[in-house]
Amino acid sequence: MPVLILPTARLGLSFAQAIREFLAEGRCGPDDRTLLGDLLRETGQPEDTEEWIGRVLDFERRLTTDPPAAFVPSTTYWWTDRRAFLGRINLRHRLNESLSEIGGHIGYDVRPTARRQGHATAMLAAVLPRAAAIGIDKALVTCDAENTASRKVIEANGGVLEDERGGKLRYRVPTAP
Repeated sequence: MPVLILPTARLGLSFAQAIREFLAEGRCGPDDRTLLGDLLRETGQPEDTEEWIGRVLDFERRLTTDPPAAFVPSTTYWWTDRRAFLGRINLRHRLNESLSEIGGHIGYDVRPTARRQGHATAMLAAVLPRAAAIGIDKALVTCDAENTASRKVIEANGGVLEDERGGKLRYRVPTAP
């Protein structure tokens, strides 16, 4: 059964393979303003080297302890079956003006070869108690209005549609049962 873990070098090669999958579907380009796009701009193209994996782990750690200027403190977790990287979820500890509008407390990605297997729904469910533990009562979780799969993930976790802004659906998701 998959679990959330902090990023680890042990799964670095699997993470690099996942990044190549995202690149193959057109993600992580220069215009990708997601956290995954930011990670690639910071670390460079995926390599099967300890040096590249070290840069990835450093980036993920700095999000919590010393985030870049435009970021808020956050924790990134990897969703793994202990042998392979399946996805990642980022829990933002607080919101700034931009995140309050369209980003939210939680963002997630599932690697293309692991999609449609329930990982996003389970991953979001697993991070909600961690959000409660840092004082978030109802997490703001957003998705593109046309992203039916993500909408279903959020709703399966108790998300209640608040409104739509700038093409993003904004949901409030309770963090405790």
